[in-house]
Amino acid sequence: MFLIKDIIAKKRDKIEMSEAEIQFFIAGVTSGSVSNEQIGAFTMAVVLNGLSNNEQVALTTAMRDSGDVIRFNNLTDKPIVDKHSTGGVSDAVSLALAPIVAAAGAYVPMVSGKGLGHTGGTVDKLDAIPGYNTTPTMEEFTRVVQGVGCAIIGQTKSLAPADGRIYAVRDTTATVASIPLIASSILSKKLASGINFLVMDVKTGNGAFMQDETEATHLAQSIVNIANGAGVKTQAVITDMNEALGRNIGNALEVAEIINYLTNSTADTKLDYVIRTLAQKMIVVAGIAKDDATAKGIVSRVIANGEAATVFENMVGALGGTKNILTKYKEVLPRSSMQTPVYVGSEGFIQSMDTTELGMLLVHLGGGRKNAGDTIDYSVGLENVAKIGEPVGGNNPVAILHHNTDEQLKDIQQRLPKIFTVSANPVEQNKKIVYKEI
Repeated sequence: MFLIKDIIAKKRDKIEMSEAEIQFFIAGVTSGSVSNEQIGAFTMAVVLNGLSNNEQVALTTAMRDSGDVIRFNNLTDKPIVDKHSTGGVSDAVSLALAPIVAAAGAYVPMVSGKGLGHTGGTVDKLDAIPGYNTTPTMEEFTRVVQGVGCAIIGQTKSLAPADGRIYAVRDTTATVASIPLIASSILSKKLASGINFLVMDVKTGNGAFMQDETEATHLAQSIVNIANGAGVKTQAVITDMNEALGRNIGNALEVAEIINYLTNSTADTKLDYVIRTLAQKMIVVAGIAKDDATAKGIVSRVIANGEAATVFENMVGALGGTKNILTKYKEVLPRSSMQTPVYVGSEGFIQSMDTTELGMLLVHLGGGRKNAGDTIDYSVGLENVAKIGEPVGGNNPVAILHHNTDEQLKDIQQRLPKIFTVSANPVEQNKKIVYKEI
């Protein structure tokens, strides 16, 4: 038996906590016997003094075990692998990645979150598909993963509930910005989803949660160390978020972009590069391919021959979404009543953009959330957004605005010039996409 105040005091005094002490603390968080004040004191001590790798592993696994832990006991014939992103703007990568890796020979049970603020959520994109069920029972989730190869669903309160309570306290006590706590929070939910292998996509740049590359590297290394210490073989990739990742921003628009990608209709160069890089890493870490070169060939094959697209369509249908979504998406996805070209007010070439504010445009349109409980409009957004180095002005709009009122158009037109910096001279396109692999 331990005393909670003594555990907090150890961390305050920079003494390493034992695994048993951390498990006792998290058990108290889960049962409610540990107060919010004690959680706040603990997280502040962590912010000030950090956690050792042993402490991070113990904290992560204790939070993982605070609720349901999914067990795919029947899925033994293929590796079980997942990917997680720290979030960005126009990041619909998961929608393509899960089917690609499933087509390559893995099971991909992906538990994703909803968007908040400038970062879009994978679940919100899937909720734009009529009928798609992002909250199936665990039995149905398992059935779809086994039958289709992948399933993307939303997070449930039964996964790592201790993390949910700790995060709520962190949000009100200025203790969110702690890499050990961020890493443990991310991984507690991922490790509860029954995976054996993981690839992390840590974004960096002015549209990322970790805008500084050094901090992004620190987070990526922490996640790799913790996950490997918890028995899940993990790699991380640090990717750029100094501009929108894809061409479309908005839930239905991003689904359409991914369907076009999977069916080899259109592909943005940067989005394609990130998808292929992460897919290759997942295939290698899961042991399907021996190296990146072999994995690259597998990824190219399942995209080119339509296998990945078929898996995506099967997943949508299996989870209640529109059948034959690959051919029917233009008919069934929500569409705004108006589509208007929008301009930045000057002619030239995109030099840079405030990617966070670009993502916030979707929130101003009603397609994102300021607060967790906000409802969203799946039809609105920006289509064919210009990227760094591309011409704007004259006959070149910066994007096509999908909106439902004239007031939305006026609002976005006022905000756009503050987001994009335009140069009169040609600007080199942003070619730095992957910063590091860990």
